[in-house]
Amino acid sequence: MLKIYLARHGQNEDNAKGILNGHRDLPLTPKGVEQAEEVAREIAAAQMGFTHIYASPLSRAFTTAEIIARAIGGPTPEVEELLIERDFGVMTGVEQSRIKELCAPDVIQAELITYFLSPEGAETFPDLVERGKRLLKKLTSQHADGSILLVSHGDLGKMIYAAYYNVPWQDVLQQFHFGNSELILLSPDSPADDAHVFTIEQHNH
Repeated sequence: MLKIYLARHGQNEDNAKGILNGHRDLPLTPKGVEQAEEVAREIAAAQMGFTHIYASPLSRAFTTAEIIARAIGGPTPEVEELLIERDFGVMTGVEQSRIKELCAPDVIQAELITYFLSPEGAETFPDLVERGKRLLKKLTSQHADGSILLVSHGDLGKMIYAAYYNVPWQDVLQQFHFGNSELILLSPDSPADDAHVFTIEQHNH
C-alpha cells in the first residue's frame, strides 16, 4: 500500500504581502522557514520515513522540502514538474484583495479564501484535477508501496486531494484550508475527512 503525504510550502514573500504568486518564484520569509522547520520537527517526532521526496520546482516548495529532508536525514528532494503551482494567468502578481473586483461573479468564496475560477490565461480547477490524476498515475506506477512526500502548493494541493479521493473540486475548495507547511495524508486506509495530519499556525491565508 502506497501512502502519499502532501505538504504545502512555508510562507513566502508574496504570501506575506497578500500577492497572488502562481508561478512567481520569490523565496520563503523567515516565518516560512520557521513553518517548514516546525512541520519537519513534527514529521521527525512522529518517526515518519519517506523513500522519496518530490517537490515543485518553485523555490518556496523545494526549499521547504530540503528543510524537511535535513530534519529526517533524507532522502534528497527531487523536482517533479507536475507539482508546480497553478498558472494564475492575468491574476499573477495581483493583490489578493482585488479578486472579487476583477473576477466576480466567476469566483467561489471559501471561509478564508476567494478562489477565482477562469481568468484569462489561468489554469482552471478542472485542469488541475486532471494534472493531479496524471501525477497520481505516475507515482503509483513508480511506487507500489511505502511512503512518499510531495511538497507543493495550495490550489494544486487541494486538487491532488480531489483527484485522489474523487471528491468534486467545488466541494474541496470549501471543505478545508490547506495552510502553509500543513501536511495531508492520501492513503487507502485514511478516509478523506481524516486527511489532515499536522496543522501549522498561519500568519497569512
